Amino acid sequence: MTFKLSKLGPGILFAGAAIGVSHLVQSTRAGAEYGWGLIWALLLINLFKYPFFQYGPRYAQVTGESLLDGYYKLGKGYLWAYFFVNLATMFTIQSAVTVVTAGLASKLFGISENIVMWCLLITLFCSVLLIIGRYKLLDKFIKIIMISLAISSILAVGFAFLKNDNTVPLNQILPNESRLLFLIAFLGWMPAPLDISIWHSIWTLEKNKTQSKKISFKETLFDFDVGYIFTTFLAICFVGLGALVMFGTGMEFSNQGVEFAGQLIQLYTSSLGQTTYILIAVATFSTMLSTTITTLDASPRAMSKTIQLLFNKDKSYYLPWLLVLGLGTGAIFLFLLSEMGQLVQIATVLSFVTAPLYAYLNFRLILSKQMPKKYHPSQGLKILSVISLLFLSSFTIIYLLSI
Repeated sequence: MTFKLSKLGPGILFAGAAIGVSHLVQSTRAGAEYGWGLIWALLLINLFKYPFFQYGPRYAQVTGESLLDGYYKLGKGYLWAYFFVNLATMFTIQSAVTVVTAGLASKLFGISENIVMWCLLITLFCSVLLIIGRYKLLDKFIKIIMISLAISSILAVGFAFLKNDNTVPLNQILPNESRLLFLIAFLGWMPAPLDISIWHSIWTLEKNKTQSKKISFKETLFDFDVGYIFTTFLAICFVGLGALVMFGTGMEFSNQGVEFAGQLIQLYTSSLGQTTYILIAVATFSTMLSTTITTLDASPRAMSKTIQLLFNKDKSYYLPWLLVLGLGTGAIFLFLLSEMGQLVQIATVLSFVTAPLYAYLNFRLILSKQMPKKYHPSQGLKILSVISLLFLSSFTIIYLLSI
């Protein structure tokens, strides 16, 4: 199989959506507070979520349908459940990524530290970009950002290793009651919530529409693997940055967007030098902007498809849902910004407790009659899926019992 950058797309968009709050915020914070102690959790959750994320593009490429079409065939109730869960979380998720992006923008441009103003401007800019360019522009935009982020992150971690004089313990930390809530947030959005597998299936279909020749099954899985390995690698990089620069210093990340953005940029520049401030500010801002724009694109696509299936409509509802998401997110910035911490906590918990449901549905679909047997996952992947489903379900039950 000949590698062509143009053939990559949905997997890179997945990386763009995933490398946001879970990486820049939670992975860095995990390193700063626990050193390398939660690497086991990072690697384990990436391994256990792998099959269920992969089943999104696998199913879409083979059947020509999104996972939402598959859920509908399994039972209308599953689609209604998705509709209400997504409705409950999409505004908070969009707000969370936009707030971090706004904080970085204020540090980069230095015009104003008014976080609400920046949030509204970024939401408007991303909305206009999506209305004008749709998938093709999004595809090219994310590839450029991911390459720049990879280079800057590898350089930052490398320099941090060379300059770090303190020993960061490799002891792995098992969860206890005091760490459970952070661990739930860490696992829930690492590398991303499982419902992003739905977005990935939709992006796979969109990518095929832009190609003169349909992308092959092998190319689709390769594209996914590139994006997934990239997100896992960068998560380790961000944990490393937090551990090497901040662990044991007594420094803590601020919960305020502007202050957090400054700390995040300082984390890089302390490794690479103050002369790289602009470069790092641009790279981190671009990264969060990619997350902001991919989530702003994906939720309306998913909700539009859900409405089409539930009410048997052919009309696209992408633009109306884009407007609803933009206005709803704006309302949170204007009236509920002080409650963002609570809202994000609710969204991460919902992402965590619904993960077993999405995992079960994706696994069931991939083995259903819609999938020809030659495209079924390998025996090893099936075994991993069963083990992963048991892990996600057990951990969710443990968490619910501890509340």
